[in-house]
Amino acid sequence: MLATGALRAHLIEARLAGTIATLREKSLARYRLFAARDPRVLLGLDPVREWSLGEVLRLMGQKCGVSVDPAHTSGPDVVDPDRTIAALDRFADRVAEAAGRRLPVLLGTGHPDRLLGFYAALADALSSAGCPVLTSAYGARVDIATRFGVRTCTLDYVRGVALMREAGVRGAPAVGGVHTHSPLPVRTVLAAAADASGPLPALVIGDHGWVCGAGQLGIEAIGLADTDDPALFVGEAEGRVSEVVPLDDAVCAASYRPLARYVLNRARLSR
Repeated sequence: MLATGALRAHLIEARLAGTIATLREKSLARYRLFAARDPRVLLGLDPVREWSLGEVLRLMGQKCGVSVDPAHTSGPDVVDPDRTIAALDRFADRVAEAAGRRLPVLLGTGHPDRLLGFYAALADALSSAGCPVLTSAYGARVDIATRFGVRTCTLDYVRGVALMREAGVRGAPAVGGVHTHSPLPVRTVLAAAADASGPLPALVIGDHGWVCGAGQLGIEAIGLADTDDPALFVGEAEGRVSEVVPLDDAVCAASYRPLARYVLNRARLSR
């Protein structure tokens, strides 16, 4: 198993934690939008109570290790690597529980160009352990709001992981894979599974709207989140999301491979 010290060093070297590329200005802007309940940053979550900007900032300091000083308004954000490792341990324990009980699982990502490999490694291991890895609604068309307007995307599965593609685009995951925060894909998958009278996932693993959208519907969800995505951490604080791992979610894809190995080793799913 990758030693904790080696994992910590990797997190810092790859800028997954420590000083990361996410800018403080962007994070603060997202916290303000969340406090205003802007649907673009709620990611499908309907918070139980009102969250002020100060409360969101303090929560993100607690969960991620970002500065809680409101006067700190610029520069790169910071994630405490020890918080990342502790969350990865709890994340792995959830994965191990699902594997031990052979629960049906759904994996989906809004970062197909970065995080597909991480989730695919989990999907493969969970399938080998006897968990049904769900692939409902394959090929479904979903209208998703983007900064370029509403675009129709197609739901695809690559190595057991759901992602959205631009309509009509096929090929490698990075070709036409859509970066999205929308909860509409997970809602589409869950509705299709229910309509087919098939199993619903007992655990959803992913990011962005995949986690918040599932958690809002009462399905256990765990995932990864950057410092500019407060919705997942609020969902965790309110009991809608089971576990969130704080890290930069947009570094090169290869940097997440040691994290997948760490999770699978801790969950005793390595082969």
